[in-house]
Amino acid sequence: MAKKSVATLQTGSKKLTKAIKMVKGKKGDYVFVERILPQDMVNDWLKG
Repeated sequence: MAKKSVATLQTGSKKLTKAIKMVKGKKGDYVFVERILPQDMVNDWLKG
């Protein structure tokens, strides 16, 4: 289960998006992993 946040960040000429992914941990609990990525790389990161 993955979720992309709505916030879009802009620095210079690059548009960045903050992506949040929910990952199941070793003990069965869920952990949220956050990354700030270019818009075109968000879907690849969420799938991988």
